[in-house]
Amino acid sequence: MASLTSSRALRPIGTAGKLFAFALDVGRALFQRPFQLREFLQQAWFIASVTIIPTALVAIPFGAVIALQVGGLIKQFGAQSFTGSASVLAVIQQAAPIGTALLIAGAGGSAIAADLGARKIREELDAMMVLGIDPIQRLVVPRVLACMLIAVFLNGMVSVVGVAGGYVFNVVLQDGTPGAYVASFTALAQLPDLWIGLFKALVFGLIAAIVACYKGMNAAGGPKGVGDAVNESVVITFMLLFITNFVLSTIYLQIVPPKTG
Repeated sequence: MASLTSSRALRPIGTAGKLFAFALDVGRALFQRPFQLREFLQQAWFIASVTIIPTALVAIPFGAVIALQVGGLIKQFGAQSFTGSASVLAVIQQAAPIGTALLIAGAGGSAIAADLGARKIREELDAMMVLGIDPIQRLVVPRVLACMLIAVFLNGMVSVVGVAGGYVFNVVLQDGTPGAYVASFTALAQLPDLWIGLFKALVFGLIAAIVACYKGMNAAGGPKGVGDAVNESVVITFMLLFITNFVLSTIYLQIVPPKTG
């Protein structure tokens, strides 16, 4: 009984180790040739097609809520002129990368896990290895690179839509001044804030793709196992994303000093 309990307690550690080893295998396969350009383009188009509309729709309330909350707080301190800058800072640094990552993991990642899981239970991956084809180089690498590329582009879209949504809601609902909202963009925000948002999106896309591919390629137990792999990939990705976001934000705030108005 004790051994069974200890094995269950150590199972997450073993899974983390296997996931890390899988990530190393993917990193090594990135430099193998030939590069699967057609697979990469197909996966990039597929991920973009299933995420672009939901991401745009999610970005609007993200920007609106941030604008309303930040505008209400700043108004209490009599610093309405900084509403635009604070809203842009929150959207670019936090809301845009996280919103992008959640959609990439929930829509794109789940589709990747389901696809690879179906190939696994049909023994297509075993057949590829028998033929001397590396499934990681042939299937995983294009999907990982596609997720990273689309995550960066979606992050830019969320940033634009979120800032525009915050502008509309601040001007319409909070009686803000349009000129002051736009003019205050550079009061607190700075160029490194944009770079950290793009870097976060790149890392989040990498994490979502690697977790989805790992769970899909290790699915077992028939169709039910594929469904479980999809659910587990989304949950694990969400946990890793929030932990990674905390670490990256902490490091960034220690390295780059905040800009004072």
